[in-house]
Amino acid sequence: MDTPSTTTPAPVITLSEAALKEVKRLINVQGIEAGGLQLGVKGDNCSDLNYTINFDEKIEQHDQVFDFDGVKVIIDAKSAIYLQGTQLDFQKDLMGGNFKFVNPNANKTCGCGESFSA
Repeated sequence: MDTPSTTTPAPVITLSEAALKEVKRLINVQGIEAGGLQLGVKGDNCSDLNYTINFDEKIEQHDQVFDFDGVKVIIDAKSAIYLQGTQLDFQKDLMGGNFKFVNPNANKTCGCGESFSA
């Protein structure tokens, strides 16, 4: 007798330990209680697509939501195609810090690191 399997789909994106720590810090500093971290892509003049990152209280019907140690990461259906397998990292240096998308789907990236072609 076959038993149906209940597997959770693999997250579209993962967060490095440094990114998760920084997102939690930002949530705490900004007092965010609902929604989560919205990640996505939008059209751009530089290299076709531009990464987007912000906090959003709304979760739309077709959004995919992943939980990373209590942090909700929200990705819209269109962006999920381009972000599949991506890792969000956070790098800190003397000038401050920034989030970095490590995207295996990017064929070409812009010098700014915020846009790409797939």
